[in-house]
Amino acid sequence: MNTITDTNYNFPNQKSVYKGKVREVYNINDELLVMIATDRLSAFDVVMPKGIPFKGQILNQIATKMMNATEDLVPNWLIATPDPNVAVGYLCSPFKVEMVIRGYLSGHAAREYKSGKRVLCGVNMPDGMKENDKFPEPIITPSTKADNGEHDEDISREEILSKGIVSEEDYVILEEYTRKLFQRGSKIATERGLILVDTKYEFGKTKEGEIVLIDEIHTPDSSRYFYAEGYEERQQKGESQKQLSKEFVRQWLISNGFQGKEGQQIPEMTDEYIHSVSERYIELYENITGIPFEKGDVTNIEQRIEKNVLAYL
Repeated sequence: MNTITDTNYNFPNQKSVYKGKVREVYNINDELLVMIATDRLSAFDVVMPKGIPFKGQILNQIATKMMNATEDLVPNWLIATPDPNVAVGYLCSPFKVEMVIRGYLSGHAAREYKSGKRVLCGVNMPDGMKENDKFPEPIITPSTKADNGEHDEDISREEILSKGIVSEEDYVILEEYTRKLFQRGSKIATERGLILVDTKYEFGKTKEGEIVLIDEIHTPDSSRYFYAEGYEERQQKGESQKQLSKEFVRQWLISNGFQGKEGQQIPEMTDEYIHSVSERYIELYENITGIPFEKGDVTNIEQRIEKNVLAYL
């Protein structure tokens, strides 16, 4: 299967290019950003050696649908999606915090809770909770990028303000937008028979000073979903919840002795395994959006993207 794991374009008026773990972002004339979602797969802050067919298209199209479904609540950076793997939007200055919001005690929060902690990012977590229990109210547990950009680090509202990372005036808006988006995302998930467990949002400021939602939203890479059917029974029995997220990749890596630690080898990803991951991402897409997935033409993805972006620009 053809995949796109790296790009090297030179678009008209291109100023620079930034390469993240999964996305590559081209700055056009300090006005627009062309964001390309590659098929790279990242887990434990490590990029896997092989791409996953259609993963970039899936992430890009879910994010686009979710931005369109929330633009009445919160303004966002998106202008157009000229290609299945590409989003074009306004150049923004990103805030140096990720707004993580949790409706349930899962993932990182559950691991911290198990270790005996009852305060996460300055927010109290009630005693007597089991993993995957619902919080009385969703909690916001921000994280900030470390200087080396490799690991996100927990940070409290108080630290963000005292260190001047975000002004109080702006932070109040970030919190308000985060809660509104999570509420809408939860409603959309419920309509699909899913539970939006936790997610993260990233925001930036336009040249005009407007705070907007940027990057991706409500994708399986940025969010954790449970299937709603059987959730209560599984909780009562103390069973694991049925998840829709890339957690299945992490679990496979852990079971094969890899957690991104020094000296560990990434296990071999056979064609069969890669195909199974691609199928799982398609399942995620169809469950989250409620519509069948239409595969893009992958005969020559690089050429297709270049043609579509040039036609748009």
